[in-house]
Amino acid sequence: MLLDEAVVISPSQIQEADMSAIKALEHRLHDNCGLVRLIFTDGQEFIFPESLAKMFCDMVQAVASGQTISIVPSDKELTTQTASELLKVSRPFLIKLLNQGEIPFTKVGSHRRIRFQDIMEYKKDRDTQRNALLDELTQMNLEAGCYDL
Repeated sequence: MLLDEAVVISPSQIQEADMSAIKALEHRLHDNCGLVRLIFTDGQEFIFPESLAKMFCDMVQAVASGQTISIVPSDKELTTQTASELLKVSRPFLIKLLNQGEIPFTKVGSHRRIRFQDIMEYKKDRDTQRNALLDELTQMNLEAGCYDL
């Protein structure tokens, strides 16, 4: 079965007994994340590839610490509201970015839809540019003697 919808796991969905089990699993995985083995009820076992084990460990750690987890297919189309929440910007600001051609989108009737992958690419580019500017500003402050070394 292919994932065609977003899967969201939020702390409010997890029962207290399950959260205790998740935290115990997180504790077990903390030092053993390189090798994760799944044993099915029929006795068959599956050893996770290292990359999948790392993703699994990260997911368990996030859920155990109370974070909401979303698993979204990269070609999934999002509403402007969902996309603005992912970028942590207002919906009107996102629409301005769309109209300026900063992020590609399609229209379904009068509604805009943005591919999840396009939102993530924009976010990555924005974060890279922001970090470069912060590094440049830090360097300028160092050169101006604003920091004691």
